[in-house]
Amino acid sequence: MLQDKVMVNDALASIKSSLTAYTTTISECSNPTLRSTIQQIRNCDEESQYELYKLAQSKGFYQPAMMANDNEVQQTKSQLQG
Repeated sequence: MLQDKVMVNDALASIKSSLTAYTTTISECSNPTLRSTIQQIRNCDEESQYELYKLAQSKGFYQPAMMANDNEVQQTKSQLQG
């Protein structure tokens, strides 16, 4: 069981790192075809990351932070828009 947890967490960390690299590459890419291709790869990785996250959560490998209440969401939204 511990080995499964380690493997899932390693995979999640790897995908997270890749997503960060894709974001940087996309923002600096001037070739539209290459940019679009990298965006597609990033989107697939995001979907894979979410599926892996749901697996980790269902097996108790990952406990997400408590959800923000509506007031906290609105406050953060206001701060980011202002």
